[in-house]
Amino acid sequence: MPTLQGKVAVVTGSGSGIGQAIAERLAQEGANCVVDYRDHVEQAQATADKITAAGGKAILVHADVSVLSDCSNLIEQAWQQLGSCDILVNNAGVEKGADFWDVTEADYDFVLNVNLKGAFFLTQAFVRKLRDAKKPGRVINISSVHEDMVFPHFSTYCASKGAMRMLMRDLAVELGPLGITVNNIAPGAVDTPINTSLLANKPKLDALLANIPLGRLAKPEEIAGLAAFLASDDAAYVTGSTYVIDGGLMRNYHEQ
Repeated sequence: MPTLQGKVAVVTGSGSGIGQAIAERLAQEGANCVVDYRDHVEQAQATADKITAAGGKAILVHADVSVLSDCSNLIEQAWQQLGSCDILVNNAGVEKGADFWDVTEADYDFVLNVNLKGAFFLTQAFVRKLRDAKKPGRVINISSVHEDMVFPHFSTYCASKGAMRMLMRDLAVELGPLGITVNNIAPGAVDTPINTSLLANKPKLDALLANIPLGRLAKPEEIAGLAAFLASDDAAYVTGSTYVIDGGLMRNYHEQ
């Protein structure tokens, strides 16, 4: 029997990359999914088609996670259309490169509003509904190795992911009595659309691969496998932890 039969998951930023892979894998495990998108409905529809092909039910909800009313509606639609919301995957994320002295307020707001504010208030909306229904739940944040590892010229990204690590730890303690677990997945370099320019730059890619003991980038499906575990009953006693999935990068990394 699929491990997530009858469960409902919201996966933010699930139109492509890691989010799409997670939504598809959760559906393969029996979950019905809310596919969140901000800009590209055609990508979200492609994810919904994968979920349906895997045997799950999918609904599309347009939501910008940096807007509080959108966060509330995203969770509300899960309950109204699918009858529950048991799993929240905070996957939506952005980055903006700049030398620290050149970071603008607009850059800062763009990154922190999506990566931190969005995850914070979407989790709040998720938890409020579960608390009222007296149901347990799972929060899985797609963080980054940069919640701990430096990333020069990406100070806003590091700040958002470092804060996500501390938020996860705090909520694991506060929400544990409600039966809600909170964990982070911290990927290293993953073969996704966000890394298109990196993949096209052979010298830069080769320098990165030289820092990765396993010698390759992760596949989105590998991140999805870990998310499926954390969403399952096998992980019922797992909370307050970051799971690094980086091919050994953090243990071997040094700036060139």
